Parts: sequence; structure tokens; C-alpha cells
Amino acid sequence: MATAPGDIPKHHPATQSEKLVIAASSLGTVFEWYDFYLYGLLATIITAQFFSGVNETTGFIFALAAFAAGFAVRPFGALVFGRIGDMVGRKNTFLVTMGIMGLSTFVVGLLPSYATAGVAAPIALVVLRLLQGLALGGEYGGAATYVAEHAPNNKRGLYTSFIQTTATFGLFAALLIVIGTRFAVGEEAFASWGWRVPFLISIVLLAVSMWIRLQMSESPVFQKMKAEGKTSKAPLTEAFGTWRNLKVVLVALLGAAMGQGVIFYTSQFYALFFLEKMLRVDGATTNILVAVALLIATPAFVFFGWVSDKIGRKPVLLTGFALSALLYYPLFQAMSHAANPALYEAQQTTPVSVVADPNECSVQFDPVGKNKFDSSSCDIAKAYLAKAGISYGNVAAPAGTIASIHVGGQVLPAVDPARVTGPARADAIKAYGAQVQQALTAAGYPAGAADPARIDRPMLVGILIVLVLLVTMAYGPIAALLVELFPTRIRYTAMSLPYHIGNGWFGGFLPTTAFAMVAATGNIYYGLWYPIVIAAITLVVALLFLPETFRRDIDS
Repeated sequence: MATAPGDIPKHHPATQSEKLVIAASSLGTVFEWYDFYLYGLLATIITAQFFSGVNETTGFIFALAAFAAGFAVRPFGALVFGRIGDMVGRKNTFLVTMGIMGLSTFVVGLLPSYATAGVAAPIALVVLRLLQGLALGGEYGGAATYVAEHAPNNKRGLYTSFIQTTATFGLFAALLIVIGTRFAVGEEAFASWGWRVPFLISIVLLAVSMWIRLQMSESPVFQKMKAEGKTSKAPLTEAFGTWRNLKVVLVALLGAAMGQGVIFYTSQFYALFFLEKMLRVDGATTNILVAVALLIATPAFVFFGWVSDKIGRKPVLLTGFALSALLYYPLFQAMSHAANPALYEAQQTTPVSVVADPNECSVQFDPVGKNKFDSSSCDIAKAYLAKAGISYGNVAAPAGTIASIHVGGQVLPAVDPARVTGPARADAIKAYGAQVQQALTAAGYPAGAADPARIDRPMLVGILIVLVLLVTMAYGPIAALLVELFPTRIRYTAMSLPYHIGNGWFGGFLPTTAFAMVAATGNIYYGLWYPIVIAAITLVVALLFLPETFRRDIDS
């Protein structure tokens, strides 16, 4: 039964030393996120270094898939380390996850490139990403549980919100070091070898983080439970083998973590990739803009954690889910207008369309990197637009129709591969590309990167701040909510799995999925339907099934 706020029990007085331990826990978690996010920030460069054996579009999607590989194994890390954390303790689990994460990140900086080692290079990279994912799968649940079990019952949202800031501060720290290295060595050197520096620096962060974690004491709630002999002997079976607990796990996933995961990665990572890949803003400018927005908006994590202690976890979460579903499409369109106005204006005033027989059209994504997309006129037309980063619509034509690109009143029939073979086909496709580019230029489409003089930086920062604020509403209260949903004896295990499925699978695969959706349709905004639909589903499930937890006692 809920009690009045003034009657909420406190399992212990919050001492100064415990506050310092909580701060140390948060700082250590920042370093782990720093390690994990470096890869995402450098996806474009890593494409060139490790996936240069495939075409550019496929290489970028493969690089994003390797980024997502670290997320794929996070639920398994949650099971392995969650079990250890519930049986052995929170502190020792921290040390193991930290060591795996730090060493894996350091070794990425030593890996040979594809040009040097061939296919062994991307394989080694994926293996290290998998190790990072396993480590991170055990980190978050432990940190959130540890902090919550130190916090007074009526301040859990506030205390755990500092853990929620660690992912963003880790990203911010990674951005700062990437930006600093870029400016120190120059863009050419950074693309060649300077990208390794942020990975190698992680060995210093590992040493600091390990020292911090060694200073920690075990959670008082866990110590009490262990002294009383109440620790779980089989936390996996107890958490997921009984319907009473399993249904809570499912509600936590479908009514909270799933939506929070896609919001986090859309607002902070997909936005970054979208700026650089779709809107052609240079990497250094993109990093700076995102870093500024993060610096300004990050305190809102703590604010919304504090608010959730006053009015409840659900109202804050539901607001974040609803606003994200409503605002993503207009926000990304506004981002396009601010980042590359010439491209946006051309798309609005002179849209491009491909008229073709749908049965002749392939999805512009090559899983093995060998398809030249020259076997049909539709493929030839779409391949050029995809490579040029031009958004286009699709118009169905009768069977046997030669595909054509329509832009600015011009109709540009594509090369018919049935009539042109051998070396002549390659020459014809090249000439066709030049013809299409001439028509695009005449219609106002910019040929290269976004014009730095026309980028509306204040507007872009404002849009990015709004995107981060959406994250803070969905993410700020969720650690406290997940801790409060489960009993102490299985808390680490039970809360970690739904969190890492929501963030690792639904969130981590978002950039890859969204860009594949764009490649399949030609519409640069089409990938946004993935987070919009997931956020809307989570909103409905939360409204119907998610309990309010902010007045619960978590000692038992």
C-alpha cells in the first residue's frame, strides 16, 4: 500500500562517505561508456579502416552492424554478471566488467587495418566489440542497483539519475577527446592513424577506474541480506522461471526499457550519424555541435530524476515517450533545413523520383559487398542516387519499362543493361551518372558537403538540445523504476535483462535498422518510423500495465 511522502521509510541515513562512494560509482561508469561509445563516434573512419573491401554504402552499414554487435550480447552479459552480482556481490562484479571493457577498448587501438590484415581485421574488431558488450551488460544493472541500495527511499530517483548521466557524460568525454585529437593532428592524420589515440588513452582511464572501484564498499542492503543467509542460490531461475517475476520483467521491457532504448539512440547517435551521413556535415563540426548540446542538456537527467521522486516515475516516462513519438519527424526535418539548407530546399522544391518496374528493383544494400547494382535499369538509377545521398520517391511503372530518374522537369532514362554489355556498360553507367549529376546541380542539389557558411549552428544546437531533453525524460527515472520493480535477492539479474534487451537490441540496432530502411526506400526520413512506432507501443503498454513504484521500500 502506498504511504504519504513524509512516511516513506529510509533504510539507513545517507552518510557523507556513501555519497562519495555513489559519486565514485558514477565516475567509473562514465569511463565504461566512454570506451563503448568511441566506436560509434568513429563509425565513418572505421568503415574506411576495417571494411574497405566492400562498397561505401555497404561498408557504412557493416560498420554500424559491428557497432550493434556490442549491443547484441549485452543481454547475455546481463545474465552472466547479473547472476554473479546477486550471488557474490555488486563490488566484485564491477571490477571484472571494468577490466574486460578497458582492455578490449585499448586493443582496438592496436588492431591492423583491412589493408594490412585483410578479413582478419574486421573479425578481430567484432570480437572485441562482443567483449565490450558482455562487460557493459554487467555494468549498468550493478551500478544502478548499487546506488539505489545506498540511497534513502525518498531520493532514489535523484541518486540514480547521476548514473543516468554517465552514458551521456561518457559520450561527451569521448567527443572531447576525439575533437581534441582531430584538431591536434589534423583531419588527414586523424583519418590515417590519429583515430587510434582515443582508444589507446583508455588504458589510463582503466587504471583510474579500477582504483576508484577498489575504494568502494559493498552495498549495505546486499551485506545485510548475505549476513541473514537470504541470497538467491539460483537467481536466473528465480527471476525468469516463475510467472510472478517473469511478467514483471516483460512489463519492464515492453513498458519502459524498449521505448527508452530507441529514444536514447535516436536522439544521441542516429542524430549524429544523420548529420554526417545524410546531411553531409563534416565530422568535426558534427561532433562539436553534439557535444555542446549534451553539455547544456545533461543536467536535465538529474532534474527529471528529482521530479520522479515528487510525482512518480510513470508521468515523467510517459511524457518522454509521447513527445518523442510526436516530435521526431518534424525535428529531423528541421535539422535538415538548418544543417544543409541547399539540399533541403532542393528536396522540397524539386523532389527526385524514380519511375520503374518494382520487380526489377533491388534494395540498395549488399550483404556481401560484391553487387554493383547494374543488372537492371532500376538498380542503375537507384545506385547512383544512393551513393550521392539523394532522397527520392518511387513511382511504379508497367513491366518492361526502362527506369528513369525525374528531376526538375527532366526525365533521364537509365542505361538498359540488356542492350549494353561488357566494358561499354561501365562507360555508359559512368556517363549516365554525369548526366544525372548535371540535372541535380541544375535543380539546386549541392554536389558535395554541406556549405559551412550556410549551416545554422544555433538552430542545430537548439534541435539537438530538444532531442537530448527527450532522452532525459525517458532515461532519468528508469534506473530507480527498474530497481524498485524487483526484490533484492534477484534485483541485479532481473532488472539487467530487460534494460539490456531494450537498449542493446531495440536501441543498439537502431542506427543499422534505420539506415537499412532508408536504403530500401530512398527516403532519408523513413528510418524514423522505427523509433516512432516503438515509442508509441511502449507508451500504450506503460499506460496499461506499468505500476507506479516511487514509494516502494526496496530493502526486502
